[in-house]
Amino acid sequence: MPGLDYNNLPEREEDIDFSDIYEQHEVQVDDDLDTIVVVDGAPVVDEAKEEKLVSVLKKLFTKNAGEVKEGGIWMPMAPNDKGKKESKGYLFIDFETPESAHAAVKNLDGHKMSKSHQLSVNKFTDVEKYSKLGDEYVEPEIEDFAPKEHLKSWLMDPQARDQFVMYRGDDVSIFWNRKTEKPDHVYSRTNWTETYVQWSPLGSYLATFHAQGIALWGGPSWNKIVRFVHPGVKLIDFSPNERYLVTWSNEPINLHRMPEGSNHPFSEYDEGNHILIWDIKTGGLLRSFPAVQSDGNKTVRWPMFKWSASDKYFARAVPGQQLSIYEAPSMGLVGKKSIKIDGIVDFEWSPARADKNDPKLGLKEEILAYWTPEVGNQPARVTMMNVPSKEIIRTKNLFNVTDCKLFWQSQGHFLAVKVDRHTKTKKSTFANLEIFRVCEKAIPVETLEIKDPVLAFAWEPQGERFAIITTNDPAYGAMPGAGGAAPTIKTGVTFYYLDKSKAVAGFRPLKTVDKKTCNYLFWSPKGRHIVLATLRSASVSDIEFWDLDFEPLNTGEGKSNTKPELGSSVQQLSVQEHYGVTDIEWDPTGRYVVSGSSMWRQTVDHGFCIWDFKGQQLLHENIDKFKQLLWRPRPKSMLGADQKKKIRKNLRQYSKVFDEEDLAAGDANAARVIAARRKAIEEWYAWRKRAEKSMLEERKAAGKELRSADEGKSETIEEWVEEVIDETEEIVD
Repeated sequence: MPGLDYNNLPEREEDIDFSDIYEQHEVQVDDDLDTIVVVDGAPVVDEAKEEKLVSVLKKLFTKNAGEVKEGGIWMPMAPNDKGKKESKGYLFIDFETPESAHAAVKNLDGHKMSKSHQLSVNKFTDVEKYSKLGDEYVEPEIEDFAPKEHLKSWLMDPQARDQFVMYRGDDVSIFWNRKTEKPDHVYSRTNWTETYVQWSPLGSYLATFHAQGIALWGGPSWNKIVRFVHPGVKLIDFSPNERYLVTWSNEPINLHRMPEGSNHPFSEYDEGNHILIWDIKTGGLLRSFPAVQSDGNKTVRWPMFKWSASDKYFARAVPGQQLSIYEAPSMGLVGKKSIKIDGIVDFEWSPARADKNDPKLGLKEEILAYWTPEVGNQPARVTMMNVPSKEIIRTKNLFNVTDCKLFWQSQGHFLAVKVDRHTKTKKSTFANLEIFRVCEKAIPVETLEIKDPVLAFAWEPQGERFAIITTNDPAYGAMPGAGGAAPTIKTGVTFYYLDKSKAVAGFRPLKTVDKKTCNYLFWSPKGRHIVLATLRSASVSDIEFWDLDFEPLNTGEGKSNTKPELGSSVQQLSVQEHYGVTDIEWDPTGRYVVSGSSMWRQTVDHGFCIWDFKGQQLLHENIDKFKQLLWRPRPKSMLGADQKKKIRKNLRQYSKVFDEEDLAAGDANAARVIAARRKAIEEWYAWRKRAEKSMLEERKAAGKELRSADEGKSETIEEWVEEVIDETEEIVD
């Protein structure tokens, strides 16, 4: 044996050095035990139920974590006081891979098997690690507090201005809006996003898209707040209160494609999934889901998950099969199972929150509405359901239905269902509006029959009025020619109001305007004003500004005793044109409207215009490669109804202060313009004097005298001009 000295052998076996052998055959304990988890809190059963419990637990852990090794579950059994063998409430599970063990801890720690049994799942290596902790307490080192930037700092602007983000070329920029003046630049970055940008619902974050995922930015310095890893992400959706983020990619999660050593949050459970749900505050991945598409339909319906107003629940429909409602942040199914609904097409959550005191609604639960088409002898049906109890509170049967669209009023007091219907011969189509009055007992439904197809529907925010666009143009539905744009069709707009003058309140037409071409409705976020726009048309680019509460100026002739004509308060304020307009968006205050012509939809004349609510143009910018302009949303006001009433009462007092500030700003701007002009003139004369002096010195140095150009050959010409200043005609007798 090499290296062995036979002349100096050890006298005793204890003196032999085996260190080289130990080192060669050392067992890496941590690596070997990384696939094992310890499960505590399991039910205590006897020998008769041992096999059944092991089978249930194996099925649970295989479904939610990964494959368990053959014979990989060991549940210790010991005699009890009566001498019968029973389990001790804990067991060990050995998985095929360490990733499955990690998924078991992540997905099943805290899982409730029953009311009295909640599982506690930990890695076996963690048990050993924590058991080796010393008995003596060592106080942890506390890092110095580093204050973070306020995510809502833009709301403290002294002038109460609004911000917007603009994406042009490769540049993304943030600006302050300044009425008639050019926007005030705040921040810019080149290649900040790879596809587009998106604000969160309350304006706290700006989301940018990248090949490896999503980044959220905010604060005065526009630093990165959090990053979410999702390769190939294409679409995102925030929950209403910005607590959660949903991301979607057409590329399924593939662990083998992840760069080696990369810090990604995915496990085997996420393999092959397309949809991820994140916790925005922690940046952690809560759960992933596979994409669900209807048979033969390759288009993506977004958002795939829809959130309740309180962020407590989110749901998605599997077309034609079921409705799955999940609870956040646990990400588990409400009631641990989906709701089987044959033929379900779509659903919408009520915007009213059960945790907010609304005296009209008095909600104790969230409300969800869905519709199903006609299947066999069953009529189409609209259903309203309470969540989480899943109690059906109202249904309405419908016949000869082609399609339905659900529209909740912003306060959740009404649900309007636009029902596209066909005649029995199916040769012509028309529409009905089914309006559910959620605040009233038994939720009565009012039906409004519309003779023509309805192209658009929109509730007035915080109001009880709505507007619809209808058409009877024969060109409606005609397919455009090869490479051609869709034809511009004739439309009509009707405004409806809630008539409370009769015993039974009902919705009545307030005013109808015909011979229009508009195809989109845009209500002001404060109500009252609305924009009717013709977007993405090759021939018409009209933008109409309307006021539904117009009050004519008092001419001083006294008020008339006659009752005003119905609809007289609905007045058109102005009609403007923005060639190639593709997008319209109101600012959060309802004072300004931006119209944009994006290179994504229009080939020439890119740029945007800013208008006031009356339709007066304040700013027009032609911008090459203009793509996107989005107003920064504002959170809901924290002022109560009494405080708002007091402000309205003293509005004239506040307006004086604002008028003085505007006048001072106008004077300051005029003074700056005059000062700039004077400075330019002074610089011009100073340069001219320097130039003349320099030229004179050069001529003297060259021995040339500066002579007059005419050298005495000029002559003076006098010109007399006669002008009649006054003429009087006098007749003399």
